[in-house]
Amino acid sequence: MRSLPTEYLSKHFECILDSLPDGLFISDPQGTTVRVNRMYEHLTGLTQESLKGKNVRALVEEGVFDYVLNPEIVATGKPATHVQTLRNGKQLVLSGFPVFNESGKLVLVVTFARDTTLLMQMSEQMTEQRRLIEQMNGQLAFIAQEQAKTPEPVFESPLMTSLMATLRRVAETDATVLILGETGVGKDVFGRLVHSYSHRHDKMLLKVDCGGISETLTESEMFGYMPGAFTGASSKGKAGYFEIADGGTVFLDEIGELPLAMQSRLLRVLQDGEIVRVGSSSPRNIDVRIIAATNRDLSQCVDKGTFRRDLYYRLNVAILRIPPLRERPEDIRPLARQFLQMYTAKYRKVATFMDVVLEMLTRYSWPGNVRELQNLVHSLVITHKGPLIAPRDLPSYISGGSQEKGAISLPLPTARRPLKQIMAELERDFLLRAIEEYGSIRKVADLFQINRSTIFRKIQECSDIPQDGRRKEEAAGEENGGTHR
Repeated sequence: MRSLPTEYLSKHFECILDSLPDGLFISDPQGTTVRVNRMYEHLTGLTQESLKGKNVRALVEEGVFDYVLNPEIVATGKPATHVQTLRNGKQLVLSGFPVFNESGKLVLVVTFARDTTLLMQMSEQMTEQRRLIEQMNGQLAFIAQEQAKTPEPVFESPLMTSLMATLRRVAETDATVLILGETGVGKDVFGRLVHSYSHRHDKMLLKVDCGGISETLTESEMFGYMPGAFTGASSKGKAGYFEIADGGTVFLDEIGELPLAMQSRLLRVLQDGEIVRVGSSSPRNIDVRIIAATNRDLSQCVDKGTFRRDLYYRLNVAILRIPPLRERPEDIRPLARQFLQMYTAKYRKVATFMDVVLEMLTRYSWPGNVRELQNLVHSLVITHKGPLIAPRDLPSYISGGSQEKGAISLPLPTARRPLKQIMAELERDFLLRAIEEYGSIRKVADLFQINRSTIFRKIQECSDIPQDGRRKEEAAGEENGGTHR
């Protein structure tokens, strides 16, 4: 290929300078301005005509800008960089370079200028993008963690056995699921179970609190928006919950609180599998499974006009009704033990329930359901001293009044049990309380005129409470004449 002659390049040299993306300022060794390009004129508002022939030092004295690189580069013969502030306050990053002739003599200084405002904007945009990426990664990690630790519910009641069988059958389909139940029964737990048992279990489960989003933001949060769709909207737009969870499951908690305007939009998702972003007229196809939950009676909401009838029928496909805790007292003991194990492990404590305490918990009505029971056990683990949780440690509304020091009251059992077993458990609980109160098995043996080995045997007999290694070692030490601390 034939190379272009130097004369051809010289002819188009001016156009080449004006095509550069950076501002260009050329001066001679004395500091006289020789040439600026079009980008420099655009950045500074100064023209070639107003600058040509003027000395850079004079321009500094006139206040056109506050600093020039020419004298420094002429003195050192080396490239230099500096920030320059113009009269209007704009800042430029200057990068200057010396130009030498064939004899090595410096003949020109070429300075490139870049707008720091634009650089700062780009830097801020990159910082914001990194923040958003980190935020999204954090959200995805949290969602994955939440899904990974979805616990199997603990139950012994026939009601829950039947419910779990239905849940497993429903989960295997892609049908919309409506979970009904009072506040605190654990609707979100069962919603996560439906997802974990489904073929979408390896995809995202996105929980949306329909009552916790501002009504003015609900539409944009759930369905997304286009760039500049409203004041304050991102210039890049934003995907909504349904797009983010595409391929997975959207769990709409407290769907009874969803505004009517959003109910019609949700109906389109259920009917057509489409969403339309705010500010757009083009629908987008999405593939999500809907799990909804509420503590409201939706049929009454339909009659009152606060919930769309057609949406109600769309949701009323696979219904899971979670019974309140008062209707399944058989589940209270295993749930209480599960929460106790969870929180003692979390706080590295040792605690166990006296049987009389579990009996009292079983007889309580639990208006706050499983959540109330969990919160109570959490509080007991945090505040209780010693390994044994006794009736006096319970709130008076559960224990039926304050317990006198050292007294144990046993409510009548709710299931058939031999009197011998009940009395053995009562005797064991009494001895454990006494050991906790008086500090050692020796003192209890002296006080009640009983052999220490007999105390140890009665504590171990008929016990469904696992004895941790520390308690065994302490009790064994007591048998050998030690002291229980």
